Amino acid sequence: MNYNVSLNIKPAEVIKIALFGSFYRGFSVLDELLNGPLSDFISVVGVVTDDPSANFISSKKRIWQYGYNSQEANMVTDLAKLNDCEVYKGKVKCESFYDLIEKKWMPDLCIMATFGQKIDARLYNYPTMGFINFHPSDDGSWPSKYAGPNPFSEMIKDGHKDCFLTLHCVDSSFDTGSIISRTERIPIPPSVSPKDMHKISSPYIRHPLRCYISEKINNKSDQKIYPSINLKD
Repeated sequence: MNYNVSLNIKPAEVIKIALFGSFYRGFSVLDELLNGPLSDFISVVGVVTDDPSANFISSKKRIWQYGYNSQEANMVTDLAKLNDCEVYKGKVKCESFYDLIEKKWMPDLCIMATFGQKIDARLYNYPTMGFINFHPSDDGSWPSKYAGPNPFSEMIKDGHKDCFLTLHCVDSSFDTGSIISRTERIPIPPSVSPKDMHKISSPYIRHPLRCYISEKINNKSDQKIYPSINLKD
């Protein structure tokens, strides 16, 4: 698949974005922000990522429980450092992190993609352009039956042949905030593992993420920007 986005002006100012992410989905979001067609309109002000060995990320309930190698544990960190992005791996519900967000990074938008800590109201209410998350789900009602830490495992157990990544707002609960959009259909191959599905599904974030950021660029720019977004299989 090939997603093309063209924008007809250069930005007067960029959108400041902080990523809360890890593993393959976090890597895909960070790569899109840094290297995608909207990268000139984006400043990644900071990256918050999991240390799977830390006792405060509930690693036994999340993707890390299925096993990981050193490269997978550090893929978001390595990409961030390669691009001179500041990386944070500590607790997010503490005054030192609030200061980092509110006084140094000051993001307009926060994006979560496979992150092991719960976000509180002080954080998700801070960015003016929203605090959003990608979560695997079926195409049924929202909030999804598959909210929580193991959506791929549960969908595989239930015999689903496909799934989606749902882009939604972060709120006080897990994966229940108002829905923004969904990816296209993502097939679930026979005998696949939850870890495999993280790898398979992660590139699908690109189109809905570009649409969302394009809308925010339009709203922020003094000159109207008209993105042309085309999906080609």
